Amino acid sequence: MVTRATIAVPDYWDDACKHLGKRDRVMRKLIPKFGEARLQSRGDAFTTLARSIVGQQISVKAAQSVWSRFVLALDAPSTRITPKSVLAADGAALRGAGLSARKSEYLVDLARHFEDGSVHVRQWQQMEDEPIIEELVAIRGIGRWTAEMFLIFHLMRPDVLPLDDLGLLKGISVNYFSGEPVSRVEAREVGDAWAPFRSVATWYIWRSLDPLPVDY
Repeated sequence: MVTRATIAVPDYWDDACKHLGKRDRVMRKLIPKFGEARLQSRGDAFTTLARSIVGQQISVKAAQSVWSRFVLALDAPSTRITPKSVLAADGAALRGAGLSARKSEYLVDLARHFEDGSVHVRQWQQMEDEPIIEELVAIRGIGRWTAEMFLIFHLMRPDVLPLDDLGLLKGISVNYFSGEPVSRVEAREVGDAWAPFRSVATWYIWRSLDPLPVDY
């Protein structure tokens, strides 16, 4: 039986939209286009990070296929896998699910960090963004971009500006610079006007390029 993960939405969203609409002419036009759509968080921390590793450098469709086989290989009762189940898995079974040797190693390293307490999952809600990023990038296969996506999509932090995200840079180019290429410095200057709700503005910039929301 597959259980459905609880879906959470940010309680600050409406206030953020009002703030952004007052501060930024582009946001004033963009936000109403997407009605009641909101950022959503689902799944637990370990599952979210494991999915991000599985999906690296492959299409969304391929990632879902590999993930489904990965869950079956672990004999997980739902889409929520656990660190223990990954550490107990046979390496051949992981590779048989379509995971490369490197991704298998990354998933095992992720599981070890969760099992030995190297990451402070229970304290994350009270921790600042940067200390969480530092903990996550110490795990093999997780870079700053993945950590920032985790902050936005799992912890739903309101003020993350992922300057390594190509979609954000493209969206700023299209919406603020008439399609001209933008540097990270220029993108940061645009983002400064969005604080303290840069995650929300980034979400709307992504939607301006693709109306279908990304699900992590």
